[in-house]
Amino acid sequence: MPIPVSDLGMPMALRLPFRLMIAVCLTSLAAVACVPSLAPVGTVPSEPSLSPAAPAPGRGVVADPAVLRALDVTAEHGRALMPDGMALPYDYYAPMHRPATGVIVALHGFNDYRGAYRLTGPALAATGQILYAYDQRGFGDAPYPGRWSGIARMTDDLRAMVALVRDRHPGLAVTILGHSMGGAVTLAALSGENPPRADRVILAAPAVWGRSTMPFYQTAALWVGAHTLPWMTVTGRGLGKLASDNLDMLRQLGRDPKVIKETRIEAIWGLVNLMDAALESSARLPVPALILYGDRDEIVPDAPICRMLRRLPLDRAESRRIAVYPEGWHMLMRDLNGPVVQRDIARWLDDPAAPLPSGAEVAQGWPRDLCGPGPFDALSAASAAARPR
Repeated sequence: MPIPVSDLGMPMALRLPFRLMIAVCLTSLAAVACVPSLAPVGTVPSEPSLSPAAPAPGRGVVADPAVLRALDVTAEHGRALMPDGMALPYDYYAPMHRPATGVIVALHGFNDYRGAYRLTGPALAATGQILYAYDQRGFGDAPYPGRWSGIARMTDDLRAMVALVRDRHPGLAVTILGHSMGGAVTLAALSGENPPRADRVILAAPAVWGRSTMPFYQTAALWVGAHTLPWMTVTGRGLGKLASDNLDMLRQLGRDPKVIKETRIEAIWGLVNLMDAALESSARLPVPALILYGDRDEIVPDAPICRMLRRLPLDRAESRRIAVYPEGWHMLMRDLNGPVVQRDIARWLDDPAAPLPSGAEVAQGWPRDLCGPGPFDALSAASAAARPR
């Protein structure tokens, strides 16, 4: 049975097939250009709130009840009401018989949904963390599936969700955990004028593959497609790229109706805009961060990851940790190596200065094997050259 390759985490359809690019370009000569549209917003201003909800069939907490019992973890399904009245479904995991030590707001990747944390949520809750995983607009059970909502709305939703969680759990440190597109939303939100009130962030394979790191023919094809045929859908099938080495998990996702399999070109265009914003925003990352990347990632290339790392503020280098997993793929927390990554996350949340159990943390705060010489190497060389001999 072939392994289904969806657009999870990053749209592999960014690598548009050559024939499709030609077709799009030819069609554009006769088409009337249109501006890519955004999904509608809510129309009834509301007071943001978190409310438990009775799960509809197939829409409740997605973790295995046996896993929850074994880990002594409780879970609930709910709705997060946004300021514009839009309700976003969430799943909540918390320790049952031990005090909570922190709270996490978790963001899924592109074309994925909150089910991405069906394993990580219970695992981190068992260590004392409370985790909220919500469906971002246009994904999972959120309104207008498949439609792109825009950077402003996605970052506003994150800001509102963090505020709701902080109000519900006063006194606990709040961490944002963003995988792939979720990492891009996190970076973009934190650099804004009114950033979410998070104490720290975890970026797992963040989607920072912006235009500056793409070949010109990809960006040209995307522009043409987004402005002439925004409704056209593409898939990642046939590209020979895997998001993970956990083949059973990939097969399950291929059968999961909540996972988007065909992506509108306007959504890809929106994602590229988001990745541009995330790459630019990385220069202003204001809080302590744990940054995770898999050496076998076939979805987000290492070049944009390295460019992001080089842009991070040098004066905050001591407050971030970087780990590169030799056996890690794009879906780090769901790979076969996923439990190793989960333990590293739990250790960092418990003690940001403690060594990571996996030993995957890069030496001296810079992944030289992945990115070559780092920014501190240049500073050291300049300093040495300026010393009197």
